[in-house]
Amino acid sequence: MSLNISNVILHKLTKNDQDELVVNLRNTALSNDAVSEQLVAELHRTFNAKGGKGFGTYKEESEFQYWMKQFRQGESNFYEFSSQSAERLKTELEKYPFAEEGVLVMAQYQSLATEYLFIALLPSNQSLKVDDDLDISGTDYLDINKMDIAVRIDLSRYETDPESNRYLTYIKGRVGRKVADFFLDFLQAEVGLDTKKQNLVLMQAVDDYCADSQLNKDETVAYRKQVHDYCNEQLKAGDELEIRELSGELSGAGHDDNFQEFTQKQGYELEDSFPVDRSTIRKLAKYVGAGGGLSINFDAMLLGERVFYDPETDTLTIKGIPPNLKDQLVRNS
Repeated sequence: MSLNISNVILHKLTKNDQDELVVNLRNTALSNDAVSEQLVAELHRTFNAKGGKGFGTYKEESEFQYWMKQFRQGESNFYEFSSQSAERLKTELEKYPFAEEGVLVMAQYQSLATEYLFIALLPSNQSLKVDDDLDISGTDYLDINKMDIAVRIDLSRYETDPESNRYLTYIKGRVGRKVADFFLDFLQAEVGLDTKKQNLVLMQAVDDYCADSQLNKDETVAYRKQVHDYCNEQLKAGDELEIRELSGELSGAGHDDNFQEFTQKQGYELEDSFPVDRSTIRKLAKYVGAGGGLSINFDAMLLGERVFYDPETDTLTIKGIPPNLKDQLVRNS
């Protein structure tokens, strides 16, 4: 991975004897050496690999946005910007019962042709190390893999397309901790692109397109599978779904319009591109459901052939049970 680092700094949030959060500011930015590059590269890689990310934009009154603009325009330096940010983050964290200690990392860097500002609050843990004399001592380390409080700002997109609804990307965090809420408050930002909603709208558009094209059941299943396979390939490649590209991938459905033209004319308000939501797209090729101690998952093509649903009795009938399941049922009946 080739990264061009401009600035990187660490500040630390700790608790005093009164269990109050305090900020310990580093005096200067880190040197742009091999170790700093390794740190930023690992942060960049881990952030990309994290699921459950959301997108946002600054609110008009965002103080953080104002500080960032000052820094970008040379009216302040990176150290001043990072110090202001650390103090603001502490103020926001204090409002929540889960306020924790951690190391604040801020990095400005370029990957490929895109410039980023990365901000994360990383947990600091202790471990043991053995020196050359085989003596044991304690050491602190940054647990980057446990990162769940982080945001990456696409500076290139922000400065070329300020009306974009996705130049902020943040990790939503663990359920119940309101991590996304306080981090958006810290940035004075609001939710932008709703990835899950875009994927749900796409699924509805696919079903409507099949119905409008008067496809039969088998043709509809095959068409949905084409969409699923394309989305799955984009996921594996780490790429976004492109509506124009998807439309070109799909075989003809006998409709006067291709899929992209259909979505535009019918007003589905789909973005030109957006990330694939795995759990949503999976439903294009499978029926999935769980609850009450029961979990069911089967290919869509089996409905009406080996799997039958009666809405009046709310009964699902399965013909041809998988051998491993049948064996368990026989042995325990």
